[in-house]
Amino acid sequence: MDNLSQRDGFMGQKMIVLPDSLKKRFRENPIIQNFHLTDIGYFPRAMRHKRTREHGSDEYIFMYCVEGEGWYQSEGERHHIGPNQFLIIPKNTPHTYGSALDNPWSLYWIHFKGTLAGNLYKRYTDLEHTVVSIPYQSRRVEQFKNIYSTLTQSYLTPPLEYVNLSTLSFISLFVYDHIAQKDAPEEIEDIVESIIVFLEANLERPLKTDDITKEFNYSASYIFSIFKKRTGYSLINYFNLKKIQKACEYLQYSDLNIKEISYKMGFQDPLYFSRSFKKHMGMSPKKYKLNV
Repeated sequence: MDNLSQRDGFMGQKMIVLPDSLKKRFRENPIIQNFHLTDIGYFPRAMRHKRTREHGSDEYIFMYCVEGEGWYQSEGERHHIGPNQFLIIPKNTPHTYGSALDNPWSLYWIHFKGTLAGNLYKRYTDLEHTVVSIPYQSRRVEQFKNIYSTLTQSYLTPPLEYVNLSTLSFISLFVYDHIAQKDAPEEIEDIVESIIVFLEANLERPLKTDDITKEFNYSASYIFSIFKKRTGYSLINYFNLKKIQKACEYLQYSDLNIKEISYKMGFQDPLYFSRSFKKHMGMSPKKYKLNV
């Protein structure tokens, strides 16, 4: 019997439990019968989240913590789980897990099964640690969102095949990360991903070079160099592009005028904002607003 402290009610949660009829289609489909998901979800800041399965689960369970903390216990061992850490719980193994009371986790999770699923789990056990740390990369979260979104839109066979193959790719990004990292310059991927997250979280601020160098404790020349090599954009050009893309949303979906949007996006000079907007979008903010 499964014991559950709280499964539903986390603000902003996303969860899909697939019906048996769909799972049957997966098992009969030669493309995905060896690897397919059965449940998928995201629990943000999951206060009092706790789950006990006295007899384990019929599926493997992938869990990825992006913030906060939690724990996992099985076969008499208890493991701490923190930000940028993941684990895979083996099927048919009694276990309990839960979020920390004072700092609840935000958790992406997927239940999956199939012959290939078992082989992938065995490769995961080669990593030697039950809970594995991994550098943050925004593309992982974006891939999860794509899988979830596709699954909500169609139950036709080709999209479902795409979802399951993408899920295999998604979990493989974690299991084989140590190999992928060998091909990348040391720490560069992680640093650039962190800079991108920082920039996108501060689009409404007029950030200066000093703000970024202090945040990451690297010289300006080093940050500018690795950012350009990784993205193809100069850091300032990328930041302004993201500001302009956000401004497009305000022009389309809000009643703010162009001057107000300019200030809101951290441009102190509306004329400079208009020139930047035209540079990136090929038209003035006024013309863009008339066309959308």
